[in-house]
Amino acid sequence: MKRIVLIKLGALGDVIRTLPLAKAIKKTYPDSELTWITKNNAKSVIELNQNINNVKTLPFSSNEDFDILYNFDIEDEVTTLAKEIKAKEKFGFASEGGFISTFNLGAEYYLNTLFDDEIKKSNTKTYQEMMFLAAELPYEKEPYKIVLTSQEKANTQKFKEQNNLLNKKVIGIHIGSSPRWPSKAWNGENIKYFIKKAKEKGYEIILFAGPDEPEKQEQILNSLGKEGIKILKNNPDNSIREFISLVSACDYMVCSDSLALHVAVGLQKPTVALFFCTPPEEVEGYGFLTKLSSPMLTEFFPERMDEYSEELTKSISADQVFKELNLITSHYQKNANK
Repeated sequence: MKRIVLIKLGALGDVIRTLPLAKAIKKTYPDSELTWITKNNAKSVIELNQNINNVKTLPFSSNEDFDILYNFDIEDEVTTLAKEIKAKEKFGFASEGGFISTFNLGAEYYLNTLFDDEIKKSNTKTYQEMMFLAAELPYEKEPYKIVLTSQEKANTQKFKEQNNLLNKKVIGIHIGSSPRWPSKAWNGENIKYFIKKAKEKGYEIILFAGPDEPEKQEQILNSLGKEGIKILKNNPDNSIREFISLVSACDYMVCSDSLALHVAVGLQKPTVALFFCTPPEEVEGYGFLTKLSSPMLTEFFPERMDEYSEELTKSISADQVFKELNLITSHYQKNANK
């Protein structure tokens, strides 16, 4: 039996979209034991995956010998750990003399996209493709699926019953993004206008925010409330499992390039994703994703991604998003009637 260890920490969205590697590893090495090392906040997302035998969190120390190590993170802490862990073969990212390096040739492509703007702008590979290349595993567009526990399913059903959502079409709107890219999130005025249009058409709305957006969430709720428009919301400080469960209550999702996108795709929710300053080409949608790119994207990606521009955040209109949502709903309704 091969003993394999995989390291992936990083943002939760990146952890989620790395999950297809677990399936591919098990397919390539059926007689293997896969240990995944991550941070504590991601453990609950990973541990229900049937292809992963053990989940370990930092700090991690082990005298075990592994047959294969995969490292998909570039932070110093992680590359140092990857060098210290004993393994016969190593793939992915390392460090050499204080600089990021790679264990193998296949990992160099992704590294080049991080440090060469021209390569990044011309890249057409998804994040998953680049990680499979780093692992030197064949990429077959393996999807990932986020699994709910029976208790989570029951809680979601109870939430829908308590809020009169049964037999209603529910749109989840995630208003946040990483503060690292301040123009990555959709403008609040556009969000309010979209909600008004959706409510007029009979949709129910759940407004999602993260720990960085409670004020923005309350501002939208209060503004709509003054007009007599009532919508639901999540707790911005909810756990990742609570967040996932509430997304599962939605029929459709509207969000920027964020954690919500990767969760919605993992739950197989039809999603309209808005890209303002990050590359849509790098996001794999597995047939559940409609991508809308700002006409200003090339002005900001990648050299000006860290700038805030109100014009940029408003550059995808509510009417555009609603049009795409209508196309999606019509498609699913036709298929349901077949």
